[in-house]
Amino acid sequence: MDFPFDFSKKQLESIEDVLNEELIELGVQSVVLIDLAGNVIVNLDNGRCQHDVYSLAALAAANFGAVSAMANIIGEEEFSLLFHKGESDSIHFSKVGTDLLLLTIFGKDVSLGFLRLKANEANDRIRDLL
Repeated sequence: MDFPFDFSKKQLESIEDVLNEELIELGVQSVVLIDLAGNVIVNLDNGRCQHDVYSLAALAAANFGAVSAMANIIGEEEFSLLFHKGESDSIHFSKVGTDLLLLTIFGKDVSLGFLRLKANEANDRIRDLL
């Protein structure tokens, strides 16, 4: 299977640094950068996560695809941001460029507004690295 991206080791390390600085240090539980097919590119967490990252990535890509199809039906090109709120944990999805998704899992102790700001900053920094 051909992987659609060819990241250098330096690019991957730089992306990990951005995600650590912008999101893990903010207090999020887990950050996963995936492509739109659900392939995991970067996976970082706070050391306490036990998620099945590969299943999560595949389902997140499918979810994003389904929501994009719904956006098209109502005349939108896409919805570039998704958020699912749970009782104790939530997931924030944001598109990075045209081909990547950033998944952030966080608890009640992290403000959604601040998370969105930091995710946008991380997205901008990652796009500059691509």
